[in-house]
Amino acid sequence: MTVEFAVILVEPEYQLNIGFVARSMKNFGVRELILVNPKVKISGEAYKFSVHAQDVLENAKIVESLEEALEMVDLAVGTSGVSGKQYLPARTPITPEEFAKRAFLYNGKIGLVFGRESRGLDNKELEKLDFTVTIPTSEEYPILNLSHAVAVLLYEIYKQKLKTLEVKNPLRKASREEREMFVKLWRELIEIVGYPKDLYKRHYAEIMMRRILGRSFIYARELHSLFGPLRWAITELKRCKEE
Repeated sequence: MTVEFAVILVEPEYQLNIGFVARSMKNFGVRELILVNPKVKISGEAYKFSVHAQDVLENAKIVESLEEALEMVDLAVGTSGVSGKQYLPARTPITPEEFAKRAFLYNGKIGLVFGRESRGLDNKELEKLDFTVTIPTSEEYPILNLSHAVAVLLYEIYKQKLKTLEVKNPLRKASREEREMFVKLWRELIEIVGYPKDLYKRHYAEIMMRRILGRSFIYARELHSLFGPLRWAITELKRCKEE
């Protein structure tokens, strides 16, 4: 299996943008469009602006929640026009170019998650994703139109696709379920040691582990080699507490 991509739009608000997104997808060879609780019905205006990508709209999948959309992909990449810097870890980004280079190391389906035209993705939604991509823009006006952001990210992916030679690799990348199993153990370790003491920092320590695993495109074999020591540490810490 090679890497595949799906565009996920969370609560899109304008038919024009949905149509333009479909057009950009077809420009760069991406066919799967997933709409999360769209605020408008796909009708004539969306089809008009999609031009020759009407089949993308006809085959679009509509789901009620972001969680439902995430079950349809193996890795979920959030997009945000606002960098978290040091204060919002959920928004710590990489560039589209960096992402595209790493994406073709992956076997599976990657969901490219875009937020609402009016307010993008909120922090709680970003926390559910594996990592974040931000398109570098002028500080004078950093927020791109939805369809433009989709086009830029898909262009970088397509550009990298043209550079990438198909290389068979017998090693499998870790699945979402395997990464979440590791995050669950990490959460258990944090709770046992009681550090960080601040519950807010403890919550973000968990999010950052999810981000690190997502950005690393870690192999399943590598991840499983870490399960043993982590489980052993948890077991020993529990035993020490009981004694």
